[in-house]
Amino acid sequence: MEFLDHDDLSERLDWGALIGALAEVLGRGAVEAPPRHVHQMKMPDGTEASLLLMPAWEGGRAAGVKVVTFFPGNAGKGLPTINAGYLMFDGATGQMRAVLEGDALTSRRTAAASALAARYLAREDAQRLLVVGTGQLAMGVAEAHSAVRPYDDISIWGRSPEKAAAIAAALAENGLPAKVCTDLEAGVRAAGTVSCVTASTVPLVLGEWLSEGSHLDLIGAFKADMRESDTAAISQASLFVDGRPGALLAGDLAQPIAEGAFGEDHIRADLPELIRGTHPGRTSPAERTVFKSVGLSAEDLAAAVLALGS
Repeated sequence: MEFLDHDDLSERLDWGALIGALAEVLGRGAVEAPPRHVHQMKMPDGTEASLLLMPAWEGGRAAGVKVVTFFPGNAGKGLPTINAGYLMFDGATGQMRAVLEGDALTSRRTAAASALAARYLAREDAQRLLVVGTGQLAMGVAEAHSAVRPYDDISIWGRSPEKAAAIAAALAENGLPAKVCTDLEAGVRAAGTVSCVTASTVPLVLGEWLSEGSHLDLIGAFKADMRESDTAAISQASLFVDGRPGALLAGDLAQPIAEGAFGEDHIRADLPELIRGTHPGRTSPAERTVFKSVGLSAEDLAAAVLALGS
């Protein structure tokens, strides 16, 4: 049985190869992926943490399950808010094959899926990318998007300017044109692509800030009480999701729908439909687009299979 740690996965899950693997698996539609299980965990101090179970399988090939914990209070302790592990089994015999470090697997497949969606939804001539957030996903999102489209300007905004500066410096060391954004509104207004990777419970990006032809990528808020954008940001745009069931549970969509701002039919297509060409994606340079991602267990399986070379 193999064990792949963070460094192993970073080496084996090259952005180009991973984006291609996700496109192949999601486009083929052979992976069965039940809805994720989310369980709330009451903490002694009265707060809540979350335990998520995300299974997926392709009969005869592979089966796997990711176990994820979300402890928002960790942010104040200098610890990661999300931790995960992935168990991989042989799809023909059911025998256990490998254990994969789930944080790196999640970060890389999430960033790759976001970049894959942007291939269909962001303008081809988009030059400025703004990453909102300075957590585990921020650097990977910037790298993955840059693997799809050569941005001339990459800005990093966060509540901690020091963290934003550290991420920008690390990206610059890797040859990307990254810098710190100190004014969120100005950064959003200037960007062609905005990618949010936060655990916010209140809107950070407002619809009135988003320019004509912009693409908004919402990754961080996955629960009903979490939100990265306001209602206008969603209602004014063509809306796409990675998967309908999970996305409809996230606050960026669940809250406006509960308000009556729009219905479930506001979703134009999901990521597999974009890949298969069922929907063309962006249809005009002036169109505003939004991609709401909460993560698909099929993406985890595709990434694990690629990492294990089978």
